[in-house]
This record gives sequence, C-alpha cells and structure tokens, in this order.
Amino acid sequence: MTAGGPAGGEPTVPGDAPSGAGDLGETVDARGLACPLPVIHLARAAAGAPPGARLTVLSTDPAALVDVPAWARLRGHTLLATHGWPGGATAQTVRLGGAGSVS
Repeated sequence: MTAGGPAGGEPTVPGDAPSGAGDLGETVDARGLACPLPVIHLARAAAGAPPGARLTVLSTDPAALVDVPAWARLRGHTLLATHGWPGGATAQTVRLGGAGSVS
C-alpha cells in the first residue's frame, strides 16, 4: 500500500527508492504531515500487517527520526534502516514483531 503521494513527481513506491534502500515492504507516505501523524499512519498500517512484515514510512517531519524508532521499540518491532529520500524526506523501514506486539 502506498498511501497518498505529494505532487511534483517525487517517488511514492518502493520501486522508485534511492539505490541502497533495500526491501522497503509496504510504503506509508506521510510526507508533509507533522508529528504525531507519521507514527499514527505507520501504526494504522501495522495493525493490518502480519508479524515479520516490513513497513516503510516516508516523512519530512524531523521528529519522525526520533518518534518512529521509539514507537517501534515500545511495540516490539525493529527499526531496520533509515535512508535519505528525494525532496528532503526520510524513509524509515520497520520489521513488525510477533503476535504479542501491540501496533
């Protein structure tokens, strides 16, 4: 699922990821949204995804660099990678934890 996408032709799907970004899994596009919305959108996507799934949130909010890892840790998920993204955004990829985790 690629949620939304800004105008201007910026990449919104994993196939348009910068080189070296790896497997992004499902992409949640939260660019242009302020705290706490990137984490809220990520949590909604996680609620419908199976354990082990990879989710990548795209965000332009600097607070997401702290909020996403904290959310992942508190919910039993793992932050796999953080990459720069065109247009000043950041892509953070999370692997969802097991059945005991809370989204």
